[in-house]
Amino acid sequence: MAARASTLQERPAPPHGPRGPSGEGGGSGRDGDGVVQPVSPARIAVWLFVGTVTVLFAAFTSTYLARRGGPGWTDVPLPSILWLSTAILAISSGVLEWARRAGRAGDVGGLRRGVTLTTILGIGFLAAQLAAWRQLVAAGLYLSSNAHSSFFYLLTGAHGLHLVGGIAALLYTVRKVYRAHEPGEALAVTDPTATFWHFLGILWVYLFILLFWI
Repeated sequence: MAARASTLQERPAPPHGPRGPSGEGGGSGRDGDGVVQPVSPARIAVWLFVGTVTVLFAAFTSTYLARRGGPGWTDVPLPSILWLSTAILAISSGVLEWARRAGRAGDVGGLRRGVTLTTILGIGFLAAQLAAWRQLVAAGLYLSSNAHSSFFYLLTGAHGLHLVGGIAALLYTVRKVYRAHEPGEALAVTDPTATFWHFLGILWVYLFILLFWI
């Protein structure tokens, strides 16, 4: 019996798997230092919304491709300012990613500046999109002019509405980041917003290609 007890005491304990914030497995991830980080409700909500928007634009795409080339279809000329608006949105995503990296490095000031600049660039993108609409109106192309112009206004308008929501999220993030005292506190609100903003940038590039290059 003594030998058996000694054997049981020397046997190593089994390793524990990843554990969540409540000590239970699952529902969490690990950061670069191996520290368990819970998945925030804001991040889950953003990904659910991204999925919903993706389904919406997939339906738009299906209708567009079915209608393209049919009776009454006349290609809309590419408004030149769309190149500028696309560049602005791409730069805004790059600036926001730089801001997140600054926050992870402990530079709260850099994070604040980056989020603020991203917001300004987002507003600039919307202004450029409105200018693109004016270019088409000046060329005599309206929502009801033909099928292609109808889809252009519909798709860019739907994207613009979601981008307005993204700018509102950025403004909220700016407010929170300037009140935060710790990088982790600032990143907690910045990361979900960045996910949605990057998604909007990818969605715009997709729409740009769909409307004028496919």
